[in-house]
Amino acid sequence: MATFIVLLGPPGVGKGTQARILAEHLKLAHISSGDLFRENLKGQTELGRLAQTYMNKGELVPDDVTIAMIRERLTRPDCKAGAILDGFPRTTAQADALEKMLKEFGGKVDKVPYVTAPEKVLVERLSGRWTCRAQGHVYHDKNNPPKQAMVCDIDGSELYQRDDDKSETVVRRIQVYLEQTAPLIAYYRSRGTLVEIDGTQNIEKVTKAFMSALEK
Repeated sequence: MATFIVLLGPPGVGKGTQARILAEHLKLAHISSGDLFRENLKGQTELGRLAQTYMNKGELVPDDVTIAMIRERLTRPDCKAGAILDGFPRTTAQADALEKMLKEFGGKVDKVPYVTAPEKVLVERLSGRWTCRAQGHVYHDKNNPPKQAMVCDIDGSELYQRDDDKSETVVRRIQVYLEQTAPLIAYYRSRGTLVEIDGTQNIEKVTKAFMSALEK
């Protein structure tokens, strides 16, 4: 039976890093909804063009379009053994749709690791991020500072802070995430699949906690 894992956690908690590590460990496909959207938009697929029409009007892309993108992705050969879903579902309606969809693929959501960290930690992690203008290399004030202030070690371009990484924006992003996903946390908790993981630990310890939770 295929294994499907839904990964939850606020911005800055290290969810994407863990998804990539777990995908390698478990030999499962890593499906990032953000990457999937970008792929469809860049490739100008039928679904990508449809999503673009809503985005151009400043509207949210409807669930059925997002779900269709996920469905198409799950039909690819690398998803035969299952997948790690990162960024989807975001609502209980999407979670219901995912449940029905996975039945068609002979699976179900096995585990839902929910990575948590205090808001103060998340703000510090995100608002300390700086990006290089040339190729998007990422640095951090504390965790990964450049050798020379405000200059990328790799290509020598100027470092700047994206609007998304400014502290006031970061606080809002975290609040929006927590408000939107609170019902989803309750949804998976009631099904007995939710596992809370302390995201303040280092990467290795978080991975170990993940593996331990998934083995149970």
